[in-house]
Amino acid sequence: AQKIKGEGDARASALYAEAFGRDPQFAQFYRSLEAYRASFQNKNDVMVLDTTGDFFRVMRGPQAATR
Repeated sequence: AQKIKGEGDARASALYAEAFGRDPQFAQFYRSLEAYRASFQNKNDVMVLDTTGDFFRVMRGPQAATR
């Protein structure tokens, strides 16, 4: 079972690397979404962020993401 899981993880890593290499903006967007998911683990979690900071830059569009 561990061998099969390792092979699946390796394949997933290769697919992510290929997709992210083709579209770096998508990769940045995806990493931002993962950060949001990791930041909120339960309904009572609260975050106070500066909306002009890097955390939201990807959400403002492609031009903002490259700055």
